[in-house]
Amino acid sequence: MARALRWLVWVSVVLASVTAAGLAYFLAVFPVVAPAPALEVERTPARLERGTYLAEHVAVCTDCHSERDFSRFSAPVKPGTLGKGGAHFGKELGLPGDVVVPNITPHKLSGWSDGELLRALTSGVTPDGHALFPLMPYQAFANMCEEDLLSIISYVRGLAPLVSDPPRSELDFPLNLIVRTLPKPATIVKRCPQPEDGVAYGKYLVTMASCADCHTPSEAGEPIPGKAFSGGITIPLPNGTSVTTANLTPDVESGIGGWSKEAFIARFRTYREPDSLHQVGQGERQTIMPWSQYAGMSDQDLGAIYDFLRTQKPVRTESKRGVASL
Repeated sequence: MARALRWLVWVSVVLASVTAAGLAYFLAVFPVVAPAPALEVERTPARLERGTYLAEHVAVCTDCHSERDFSRFSAPVKPGTLGKGGAHFGKELGLPGDVVVPNITPHKLSGWSDGELLRALTSGVTPDGHALFPLMPYQAFANMCEEDLLSIISYVRGLAPLVSDPPRSELDFPLNLIVRTLPKPATIVKRCPQPEDGVAYGKYLVTMASCADCHTPSEAGEPIPGKAFSGGITIPLPNGTSVTTANLTPDVESGIGGWSKEAFIARFRTYREPDSLHQVGQGERQTIMPWSQYAGMSDQDLGAIYDFLRTQKPVRTESKRGVASL
């Protein structure tokens, strides 16, 4: 009996040592990304203007990295909180752990180089080798062209330094390890697509805006084939209600197949005025769709998005009008 017990203890020690060694190797190897490039972004007025447009109205970085006022329709960003971070996404949304949005103002990022910020945007890795949870859409931002990325970096550098120190996200096992395998070296696209490129430019904007994240159903974290932009994802909201995302495919009955380009643009234009964001009480109709931010896109860019969505496969879904939000 004593010999058997000693054998079990020895086996346990060996297994623990092998496991520890394997984990140490894994943590040393992943994430696999290239070194941050040597980069110093020149902050020109043109870049700051473009970066503000992209960060606040297309890529909507400020949607997650600021405080949102859920007492008003579409939860617009609270004035004076741009980049402050602190938003929490947890198990109530089906996430495996607690994802906390970091502060991206100079209060937290002044020690980052521009190259490290570029790598975080496109490869999802911080200077200390921490892999970002892909709720931060770095895989989409990796498709952005170089000048647009430099413009967003210029915008972030120009934010007011707001004092806020949200805790780092904590993910459940094994996702905390899986997330480390997701980042990869990014190849930065040099040439920016032009509005004259029509559908291609619309695809570029849709990718940057991460429209598919909310409007494409997924299973085990992967988009369901044949369901691109068909909506139907139900998201719980802080005021006790929920919203089901809309079908953006050109299906006539359940999607935008019956919409003209003018009607599509007008749907966004409605929310360009602050008065359109009415007060919303507990249990009243609300949405997570940041209308007030996307509404800031130009009519030309919204038209390009419409043109791209019209090229998608029409998908018939159950009609949930009055519940779904575009």
